Amino acid sequence: MTKAELVSEIADKAGLNKAQAKEALDAFMASVSSSLRAGKEVRLVGFGSFVPVKRAAGVARNPKTGEKVKRPASQTCRFRVGDALKSILNT
Repeated sequence: MTKAELVSEIADKAGLNKAQAKEALDAFMASVSSSLRAGKEVRLVGFGSFVPVKRAAGVARNPKTGEKVKRPASQTCRFRVGDALKSILNT
């Protein structure tokens, strides 16, 4: 599903026009992004949690050349599936 398709689904299910649905989705994504940037977990009970994760610096290997390359420390995000969503996916 693309962002445009998600906006259409939100608009249909929430009774909004597409512009309002896009604003709501953009606000959601901005809120989640700023919380994760601040190192805070975002929990949506029953759906899942977005968890910020720090990756330590290390050495990686270029798969094309086999050359070892230094990888800088970085931050990423993991998603943990909630029980309700897990049960929907497994029924």
